[in-house]
Amino acid sequence: MNSVKRIAVVQGAATAVVQDLLRRFVVRLERDVRLAGVIEDPAPPEEGPCSGGDLRSLGDGRRFPLMQDLGPGAVACRLDADGVVSAAEAVQQGIAAGCDLVILNKFGKIEAERGGLAPAFASAIEAGLPILTSVSPKFAEAWDRFAAPLYVVLPPDADALEAWWRGVGAGAGAATPREGEARSC
Repeated sequence: MNSVKRIAVVQGAATAVVQDLLRRFVVRLERDVRLAGVIEDPAPPEEGPCSGGDLRSLGDGRRFPLMQDLGPGAVACRLDADGVVSAAEAVQQGIAAGCDLVILNKFGKIEAERGGLAPAFASAIEAGLPILTSVSPKFAEAWDRFAAPLYVVLPPDADALEAWWRGVGAGAGAATPREGEARSC
């Protein structure tokens, strides 16, 4: 029986570092593994610290805004909950279409409140799919209530992600197509 947990949470580095690691992992897998999910593409530096960037669908490349524009007089950054909900719906469509791995950029405040990407996490768990994500340390307790004991914490290291993925694939007998065989979700 495979003892590798099907959910991996990357922790131990700044959000930007973890998101970059996830983006590089996607690039490495996307030709050979059917992916569903969203990853964060940061905003260009000239857009300022409150722009937040976008969530990019791994299924079709669609972009979903992370922050809403509150205008030039605004003093606070505001998460675009509608953009994140739309991203979750796109992930759920990818899961329903069939995939080998779900990558979700982060479990944060709105997921802790069971909004945002929480339905996508739940759909992937219900489908028994492997999930790769990150969790804001501030919401670790909420994550634990949501997903314990189904996950393992990984360091922000490409080799750790590779080892986890090989272990999940070996136990599932899936997610490793023949060389040259392209897959899409």
